[in-house]
Amino acid sequence: MYPEDLRYSEEHEWARVLSEADAIVEVGISYHAQDALGDVVFVELPAAGDSVGQFDKFGEIESVKAVSDLFSPVAGEIVEVNAALESNPEVVNSDPYGEGWLLRVKVDSLDQLGNLMDAATYTATLG
Repeated sequence: MYPEDLRYSEEHEWARVLSEADAIVEVGISYHAQDALGDVVFVELPAAGDSVGQFDKFGEIESVKAVSDLFSPVAGEIVEVNAALESNPEVVNSDPYGEGWLLRVKVDSLDQLGNLMDAATYTATLG
């Protein structure tokens, strides 16, 4: 339910290193977050080329239950956003660790992943 190769934030976002050489990190929300939200109906994301700070708000996700802020687990330049979510936001629910990714960020330093939790620590915080 919580892949071991990811790092997790307290705000329930995850980070996956796609390329160590290029310092590209993929960002999404955890199973727990999408489950708590319920059916996702809209995702507001920034544009490629925008910069984001670690733990800074970068967008919003709207479900049938609520609107929630999204916070970046990493700092850097957004190199890609998941455009498929504009017409298919529910993929965040069906595949939060795959096709439901939100951003790809060229990070300032991969060292910042040390500020995030591993899967076991994250799972323990969920009670």
